[in-house]
Parts: sequence; C-alpha cells; structure tokens
Amino acid sequence: MNYNNFFKDALGGLKAEGRYRVFANLERIVGEFPRAWLHTGNGEEPRKITVWCSNDYLGMGQHPKVLDAMQAEITGQGGGAGGTRNISGSNHVHVALEEELASLHGKEAALLMTSGYVANWTTLSTLGSKLPDCVIISDAFNHNSMIEGMRHSKAERRIWKHNDLEHLEQILADLGPNRAKIVAFESVYSMDGDIAPIGKILDLCEKYNALSYLDEVHAVGMYGPHGGGVAERDGVMDRVDIVQGTLAKAFGVIGGYIAGKSEIVDFVRSFGNGFIFTSSHPPSIAAGALASIRHLKESNVEREAQKERAETLRQRMRDAGLPVMDAPSHIVPLMVGDAAMCKEASDRLLYDHDIYVQPINYPTVPRGTERLRFTPGPLHNDELIDHLINSLLTVWSQLGIQKAA
Repeated sequence: MNYNNFFKDALGGLKAEGRYRVFANLERIVGEFPRAWLHTGNGEEPRKITVWCSNDYLGMGQHPKVLDAMQAEITGQGGGAGGTRNISGSNHVHVALEEELASLHGKEAALLMTSGYVANWTTLSTLGSKLPDCVIISDAFNHNSMIEGMRHSKAERRIWKHNDLEHLEQILADLGPNRAKIVAFESVYSMDGDIAPIGKILDLCEKYNALSYLDEVHAVGMYGPHGGGVAERDGVMDRVDIVQGTLAKAFGVIGGYIAGKSEIVDFVRSFGNGFIFTSSHPPSIAAGALASIRHLKESNVEREAQKERAETLRQRMRDAGLPVMDAPSHIVPLMVGDAAMCKEASDRLLYDHDIYVQPINYPTVPRGTERLRFTPGPLHNDELIDHLINSLLTVWSQLGIQKAA
C-alpha cells in the first residue's frame, strides 16, 4: 500500500468538497477582546481583526481576576502540576476547584479533567462499560465526545430524535424499569443554539429509573443566577444525576469536569482511564478557572450584557434580510447551505473585512446546512455590529448567497 498517496487523496477529497480546515493564526490582545492580531505568514505585518466566533463567550479569558490568579500561582508554584492526580499531580488548587464546581451545581462532589471532551468520553465510557447490561440513550444531536464515549463503552446505544420526548419515552418504556439506563443529552446545542426541555426529560428518567447525564458545556457560566447552567435557570439541577461541564468556554480557561453524588464521582475517579492516566492541570490553570467561577457566581453583569448583544445581533440580521436561524440561546447561526460557499464567505470576511468567523461544515453539521456561527459577547459594541452587518451584506451580494425568505 502507498500510505502517502492514501493520505494525500483523503486530504484532496476534503479540499474538493470545500471541507478542508484552515486555521487562522491569531494572537489575542489583553485588554482589547474581541480584537486580535492575524498573522498571515506571508512576510506581511500582522493585521488587527475582530473575532466573532470565540467560545470565550464572556471574555473571562482576559478578566483581571483570572489573570491575577494565574500569575500568582505561576509565581508561587511554577509551571506544571508534576504528573497525574495519582502520581504527585494532585494539587491543593485542584481540590479547591472541585469543591467550587460541586457547590456551583449543588452536588456532593465534582471531578476535574483535562477537557470537556475527556470528561464526556471518560465518564460515559466508564459508566457504560461497568454498569451491567447498560444501555445508553443518546439524543441524535449529541456532541462527538459523547458519541465516542458511548462507542468505547461497548454498551448498547439507542438514539432518540432530537429533543423528541415522545420518542424518548417509547425507548424507555421498551427497555423497562429494571435494566441499567443512561439518558445522555445536552442543554444548549451549540450548532443550532436550541435548548433541551430538561425538566420533561428528567420526568421520563425518573419514571423509568434511568440515570440522567446532562452536558452543560455551552451553558455553564451563561445561564442561571450563579452561572450553573440551564438546569439551574430552570430550577431542576437537584434532579440531574450527572452534570458535565467545561472550563474552556464561558469560564475562559481550559478543562472539563463532572459533578454529582459522591459515589458516582468517586466511581469515575477510581475506574475512569481518561482521568487516571492523564496528567493534571498546571496549578495556574486551575486557579484561573477557580477565580472565573467565583466571579461569575456573584456577577450577572457579563451574562446580561452578552444576552443583550446576542438579541441585538440576531435582530439586526433579521432586519437586513440575512438568513439567521431563530434560537433561544446565546448562539447566532447564519445559514449558508453550501460547504464551498461557506468557506469562501468566511475567507472574504476575514481578508477583505477583518472579521473572523469560521465556516461550520459537515460532519459538524449535516450536509446542506453549512453555516457561519456567531457568538457575540459583551464587548462587541454597536460599531462592531454595524461593520459586521455591512460586511455580511457585501459578501452575500458578491457570492449570490440566498437571503432570508
């Protein structure tokens, strides 16, 4: 076999479909979020652009409290943690962060992991493989990290139609109350921006004796009076068995976690390979996350400002006749419907208008639903929104992309 030709042909196929991913070479600027330097690598001076697609939804990655906490730990403890949590890598600030996460979600315990992806993969693979005759019931739109965790568990998997309560109940009723079951779903689905009916899903979990597994990665920090997520906002957090979240989005740093009853968390800690064999966060990272969570538990300023900006941008797009998708969350998707056109629109916005928003193509979204995904934050002011709308109208006209019906 000619291995190199295989790799080249596979990459060529992606390029032909317009799905080949090119990463922007960005350099964030402290104090100027959402502005950043774009490095082109062509011997040109870097250009200042506006980032419109960051998952640092609230700009907490540059908040003074977060930076001060990280710098203090670097000065006090140095760089890395020294190993896995089992081998010299369990640090006092890790323990404090886990206690804060448990408190945020009103749970007995929490477990810190290296990323939200690892938290989903580890927890679902561990529970699915260890619970006897377990079946995992997965929403059709669940994230890849959840899907891979289920696959690795080798447990039976049933897929329920996205947010379809009737279909979920049919599956649960068919399985009966005695078989081990996990219902895995998200609160905010990041590509469409829709929100799950969490309370009604929990009703079914309780009726049919299923564990509930809720991914709140796009909601923690963003919803609820303390930033505990949509489950906190809806007053149902106490009914969720396992909540999974990230520190890399609204909290502005990096990392993932689960929270729940102490026995469940300890079980994953003790049996989860993705936790056991992975080096732990540097203390500075954990300290930054801890400072961010504590700030957002007390401050609604950032959440309210972000909500207003998202509503404003969505309305401005509607008024301009742009095909914005309706969504009840902070995510503002703009439909394009073609992979190559989506990539071209993204490139023109970046190189002609100094606006960075990445194309979202298959397999992240189904073919024919390619889009640009905007995540306006508290610091995207009216001037930046004006420039974005004008630039979008120019690019839409140049490329002949269909506007809203």
